[in-house]
Amino acid sequence: MTALARTPAPAPYAFAQSPCGGLEMEIMGAALRMRASGALFDLAHQALIVADLHFEKGSAYGMRGQFLPPYDTRDTLDRLEAEVAALEPRVVIFLGDSFHDGRAEDRLSPDDAERLVALAQGRTLIWLVGNHDADGPRRLPGQVVDTMTLGPLILRHEPEPGEQPGELSGHLHPCARVSSGRGTVRRRCFATDGTRMILPAFGAYAGGLNLKDAAFAGLFGRPPLAGALGRDRVHAVGWRSLTSD
Repeated sequence: MTALARTPAPAPYAFAQSPCGGLEMEIMGAALRMRASGALFDLAHQALIVADLHFEKGSAYGMRGQFLPPYDTRDTLDRLEAEVAALEPRVVIFLGDSFHDGRAEDRLSPDDAERLVALAQGRTLIWLVGNHDADGPRRLPGQVVDTMTLGPLILRHEPEPGEQPGELSGHLHPCARVSSGRGTVRRRCFATDGTRMILPAFGAYAGGLNLKDAAFAGLFGRPPLAGALGRDRVHAVGWRSLTSD
């Protein structure tokens, strides 16, 4: 009897839980820590990386007559400042769509603008532009760029199609949906196949897209791992444990 050929099982993902509750993984040799806040920390460069803050989304909706509590920028800044205080990064990198629209910087309250200025004291701010904020900030400190490299990594707002080793991006706001006998939970998540990573949205009102949505198809060389955000830790969730909306 001829034995049937078996498709080799993919190698398991190599990650480790850090004492702070984060999930650590290497991408192209770069040691990265996924934080429960939704921020990513590059250990070698002491770089704090956040995506899709969408400052002033609440005020944008208010201008169109859809009133939301106008505290999203304040909440997002509270969490960003907490990450800076905890990690003391040398650089903070914004992966685009930091502002919800081209006039959002003008709608910042003076206090919130001052808080962003204060973040630049003792460190560099780098603003990647996105589809919502194509010109970047005009009056805030820091560098405005389209893309950048960080060691073996390339950072951009929107993920390029096909396999892109070393790419860190945002834009798609990935979320993980997991069902069990006790119910269903939906959490923002990091998404990675071990060669590239898509960060969750950091903004309070940014929302999310199910990782099993067709928008993610073709971006990963193998079924991605979800780093789902919990209250104080990042949970590694395999593809087979994820469900569609």
